[in-house]
Amino acid sequence: MPSDTDSLQERIAHLERAVDDLSETVARQDRDIALLTRRVALLLEREAARQDEGVGAVVMGDERPPHY
Repeated sequence: MPSDTDSLQERIAHLERAVDDLSETVARQDRDIALLTRRVALLLEREAARQDEGVGAVVMGDERPPHY
C-alpha cells in the first residue's frame, strides 16, 4: 500500500507535468497571436493603400456607382 508521501509525490509529479504542458501551450499561442497580429497589420496596410489608390471601391447602400 502506497504511503501518503508516495501519493503526494505522485500527485505533484502529475501537476508539474500539467503545468509544463500548459506553459508550452501558452507559449505556442503567444507565438501564434504575434504572427496573426503581424498578418492583420499587413492586411490593414494593404487595404489602406488600395483605398488610397481608389482600387476596389465598394458601393454602399443607395450610392450611385462612379460610371453614372
